[in-house]
Order: sequence, then C-alpha cells, then structure tokens
Amino acid sequence: MGQKQSAQEILEHLVGFATVSEDSNLKLVDFVEQYLSSWGVNSVRVPNEDGIKAALYAHIGPDIPGGVVLSGHTDVVPVAGQDWDSDPFVLTQKNNRLYGRGSCDMKGFVALALAAVPLAVAQHKAQNLTRPLQIALSYDEEVGCTGAPVMIDHMLANGMPQASTVIVGEPTNMQVVTGHKAGIGFQVHVQGFEVHSSLLPEGVSAVLEGARLINWANAQNERLQATPPTPMAAAFYPPFTTLHVGKIQGGTAHNITAKDCYFDLSFRVVPDETPAEWEANLRAEVKTLEAKMKAIHPDAAITLTQGFGVPGLRPEENGLAEQLARQLTGDNASHVVSYATEAGQFQERGYSVVVCGPGDIAQAHQPNEFLEISQLRAGETFMENLIKKLRI
Repeated sequence: MGQKQSAQEILEHLVGFATVSEDSNLKLVDFVEQYLSSWGVNSVRVPNEDGIKAALYAHIGPDIPGGVVLSGHTDVVPVAGQDWDSDPFVLTQKNNRLYGRGSCDMKGFVALALAAVPLAVAQHKAQNLTRPLQIALSYDEEVGCTGAPVMIDHMLANGMPQASTVIVGEPTNMQVVTGHKAGIGFQVHVQGFEVHSSLLPEGVSAVLEGARLINWANAQNERLQATPPTPMAAAFYPPFTTLHVGKIQGGTAHNITAKDCYFDLSFRVVPDETPAEWEANLRAEVKTLEAKMKAIHPDAAITLTQGFGVPGLRPEENGLAEQLARQLTGDNASHVVSYATEAGQFQERGYSVVVCGPGDIAQAHQPNEFLEISQLRAGETFMENLIKKLRI
C-alpha cells in the first residue's frame, strides 16, 4: 500500500523534475508510474518516437465506459533568461503561494489528480465506484500539443473503456471553461536571389518579400478587428482570429539583397472558423507572391512547413463534462479562453470536454511562476467531490 501524500507534497516532487519540453520527462514518468503502482494501479506508457519522452495513462475502478479522465501535461516552458527569486525547480512556499516552474501550468493539477488516487482506490476496493477514474498525462503540450493525440489514440485502441467526460486541468482559477480558440503555426522560408543592393530590380530580397507576407498578416488583423464578430466569436477576447509573427531572421549584409528570410506565422482561430480555411488563405497569398518573385528569378520561392496544429474546443450543448464541472465547482458563468489546450484533441475523438484547473493563466510561463495555496485547496475539494460523484 502506498504512502498517502498531500497534493502539495506531490507537487514538490513534480516541480523537482526539470521537464522542459526540449528535455526528457522520463524521470517524472518513472515517479508517477511508481506512485500509481504503490496504490495497486497499473499504468501504460506511450513513448515518443526516439524514446526519450513518454505519455502515461491509468484506469481506476470498474472496467466499464462512462468514467472521467483527468488530463494534464508533464512538460514546462524554459526558464533560461528569466530572473527568478528562487530555484525554479524547487517548490518554494512564500506568502501563501507556491513558487516553481510548472506549479501553475500545470503540475498543480497533475498533483491534485495523483492525490485523488488513494481516494478512488479505497472506494473501488469497497465496491462503491460505479464509474471509473482515469488519468492521462501527456508530453510536448508546450511545443504545440503534439504528444496528446498519440496518447489518446493509444487509449482508445488498446482496450481502455472510453470515458464520457474529460477535465483538462489548465489554469482557469477553477472556473469552467467550455471553449477555446484553435491554433496553427507555420515556419516560413522565403528564398530570394542575391545581387548587390544597387542592382535591386535584378535580385529578389527574401527579407522584403517576407515583409509583404507579414504585411498581409497585418492587413488580415486589421480587417478582422474591424468586422463585427459572430455570436460565438464575441465570447472571446479578442473576438476574432488573430495572426502573429513572433520571430524573424534573414539577410547577410546591408548591401546585398537577402538570400533567405525565416519567420514563424501563427493563427489563433475562433471556433466558428477553421485552421484549414486560414491555411488555404495563407497558401493562396504565398502562391501570388511567389509567382511575382519567380518572374524575376526562377529560384525564388516561399516554403511553408507546418509546426503545430491544435483544434479548438467548441462549446457543447448540454455537454456532460460541463454539467459535471459546474456541479463540482458551483460555477454557472460562461467562460472561454483564447489560448489553446489539449481539450480539442479529446473532443474531436468523441469525448465531452471542459477545461478547469487551479491557478491563473497570467502566471503561466512567467518568472516566479506561482500557484496560490487557496487554489490548491479548492482543487482538493473538487477532487473529493468528484470521487463522490463517481459513486453515484
């Protein structure tokens, strides 16, 4: 029998694993696997292609469908270049806050899910659970939600009964979020033709042509912002799809037309539009620009490489997840967010999903990231009430 630990004690372990997305998460997975095993719970690993990372899922309770999945990601964003007042990988309590990388986003929720395991196991042994509790922990959420789809497909293909409800525990201050925007991103490579800048018309500047595509993105933002939002989009802030370029580099010298220009172009798409539509718009603009570039030199080109694609979470009419989360939290207000989560990936595979977890998204990715202890306590109450619901 395992040793019962509080959510805060478990969080201390989890924060201690420096699971930055570019590094392995296997030490954390080892810890979770051993913790679950100590309570008699079997778990399944789903490794990534090179085996340096893994997702993990587990099932507690009767071997039937209709249960509840507690979904979280194990990776965190880097701390490099950030000014922290304490070691980001040591959970530090100060002024009723728990500081540490991932304490808010989203190891706090993972700790709550693991702390609920002994409660679920005890009820199952007493034959009181009428529906199962499932835990699903992914990797690489922070770099585009690339780990969850493989995990979810593995869950569905390998005999784990499909739950009726998924709670994705991203930080929402324990409010019930029923919708979020989709996200899609591309690495853009503009290939020009070098000449001396004094002979500008004979060359193709990758930087200047890249700027045309960025200007197109700016024009789309201006058009979208000036257009009255649809009823669904109006629930979001901002109430429209947004286009963004976060990084750009290119060129070799001030007097040479740039041979190469590289930048990222991403979209956050409201739920009544689709990433596919915006990808088609982007490719149409690229085709037009590229034709003009090739008219000057045939080697000029624009290449798009998709970096990530995350489906949105569409509000469900009478959704089971929403009903359950509202009962557990008492929150009956309407909440949607503009950041992306793994919720849409569960939803597109047939699950009813909400986003609900401890902490404020404003703290995510920040130096001195923290989780209010009061939020952790609210999460503990949420989990206790959830286990009671699984008995009904």
